[in-house]
Amino acid sequence: MTAAVVFSSRTGNTRRLAECVRDALGGRCVYFGAPDAAALAADVVYVGFWTDKGTADEESAAFFPQLAGKTVRLFGTAGFGGSQAYFDAIAARVRGALGENCRVLDAFLCQGRMPAPVRARWAAALEKDPADARAKQMVENFDAALSHPDEADLAALRRWVEKGADGELSPESAP
Repeated sequence: MTAAVVFSSRTGNTRRLAECVRDALGGRCVYFGAPDAAALAADVVYVGFWTDKGTADEESAAFFPQLAGKTVRLFGTAGFGGSQAYFDAIAARVRGALGENCRVLDAFLCQGRMPAPVRARWAAALEKDPADARAKQMVENFDAALSHPDEADLAALRRWVEKGADGELSPESAP
């Protein structure tokens, strides 16, 4: 089985995941980089994205039509959340955007740090209204995300890659 690792990364989080996927795949990785038709020569395309408004970023989404008929494994980062239910909802939206002709085997998402202006926006809202529970929660989430993806996230990602890299996953058995 050959694999391609295609990714978009704004803050470096998804790039860090992509490098982990590439390393876990070893010699099976025949393409590594930004979305490009060259990746389509692989048997399985690992598609990495960062979450924007609850779904894949624009650059990744623009690549999705080229994946028609391909076997895909999704991976990505999301700044907000941290719950598996939130990650599953993002993965479901991204799967839906890929179209029916893709064979999506599974998805791996973890939290990722966000750009500083995100925190500044919520901190300003909290300063304006110290009782704003949502702003307080968003600042706390931002601070919690600063260390992600961390070593535990990367170890879980390596296990995920190894679980499916030998072709043991099928669309029917994938979570």
